[in-house]
Amino acid sequence: MRFVLVLIVACVTQPGADVGIVAFANSGAPAAQYDFLHGLALLHNFEYADAAESFKKAQKIDPDFSMAYWGEAMTHTHPIWMQQDLAAARAVLKRLALVSKPKTDRERDYVHAVEVLYGEGTKDERDFKYADAMQALHERYPDDVDATAFYALSLLGTAHEGRDFATYMRAAALLEEVFPTHQQHPGVLHYLIHSYDDPIHAPLGLRAARLYGSVAPNAPHALHMTSHIFIAMGMWDEVIDANRRAIAAQKIPALCGHYSQWLEYAYLQEKRVAEARKMLDECQASAVGGSASGEPFSEMRLLYVSSGGGNVDPITIPDAPAWAKFTIAYGDALAASHRGDADALNDAATRLRALQKEQDYKKPGVRERAGIIVQEVEALQLSAQGKKEEAIAILQKAAAAESVLPFEFGPPVIEKPTYELLADELLALGRAADAEKAYRTALERAPGRMPAVEGLRKAQKERSANDARRGASSR
Repeated sequence: MRFVLVLIVACVTQPGADVGIVAFANSGAPAAQYDFLHGLALLHNFEYADAAESFKKAQKIDPDFSMAYWGEAMTHTHPIWMQQDLAAARAVLKRLALVSKPKTDRERDYVHAVEVLYGEGTKDERDFKYADAMQALHERYPDDVDATAFYALSLLGTAHEGRDFATYMRAAALLEEVFPTHQQHPGVLHYLIHSYDDPIHAPLGLRAARLYGSVAPNAPHALHMTSHIFIAMGMWDEVIDANRRAIAAQKIPALCGHYSQWLEYAYLQEKRVAEARKMLDECQASAVGGSASGEPFSEMRLLYVSSGGGNVDPITIPDAPAWAKFTIAYGDALAASHRGDADALNDAATRLRALQKEQDYKKPGVRERAGIIVQEVEALQLSAQGKKEEAIAILQKAAAAESVLPFEFGPPVIEKPTYELLADELLALGRAADAEKAYRTALERAPGRMPAVEGLRKAQKERSANDARRGASSR
């Protein structure tokens, strides 16, 4: 029986393949090791398409390499994003069963775990079963850093209703055990960042974020991932640098991609409006021209409006998905309110309420998010009609609902945070002390967000002036 103990460093075996350092004992042919290990590092970096190609190259070199099929099957589940291509994964496992069998107990355990992942039951049920299988594998091979990393990731993949701290801290605890001795392992760094990328725990992820970009400089997602911690801490220079590098590392830079959205958002927090506007205009040209989906553009447009970028012209993208149309209507409503255009605000509100009924409510949090956004816009309508107290009452209710949503990484899940909007309305009414409190609450969920920072300064200045006037009148 052929068995080779392999300890090969993926990012050193070929110049320029800087995607992290991995080592994985296996029974594959020596000639297939680079492609397998390169694929494993890419898998840990969530560069799924490239990882699959590397695993297929390893299979071509050694058709009997069972772990290369395991790796390809793993690329069809994206745990953090709650995505899975079950049919494609099962097709890979079918090929594996026809051409190869695991050669060691450890390989059999890995293959068993992936068979559980794509076995019987609903996706949610299989996610939990897979996490149990990875726990057993981790406990059987406590010195296997990949088993530890994939077990931690499997736990994160069970948070089907959004981030819950108990699950995320279980994952973090596993990774903290191996972090001191594996500070160049892409999975350890990557999954630590995901475990900590909320405003409460982000300082704990700063060590991993500082390392990850240099460990995997040729993996765009790795470069971007560092900004998950930076954005949660309001570190805008670092967010900008990370996403610029991620865009540059892409084979085909996307004008409307995920990294572009985060870069635009960070520009706006530094009041670099011209640079943000240039990105938005380029994305719009791409989206309207048909080379990009309307959904990324609608999000960039909304981030621009909700973060102080300024006015935007109304736009229609007929073939855009329902959520993109909803997002466009939300942006239209915020822009109309800002410029005091009541007719445009009412039109946007009407569209928004109609589009609310068309959303895909199978995804966690979509119903709650859509409801909060509609409440915000209804409050803006009331405010425009002079019904200020009614508007504030609705915003207080919506803010309470937003405050119990699970933390999400990245820009605010409600792009104009409700506490921030409430604070704006309170400040406009001269209730500076109440506005100050609301801005502080908004900044707890979105640290360093410029509209709230500036609003807080205005509220503090006005409250101080009010206190001084009260003090003078009492003397």
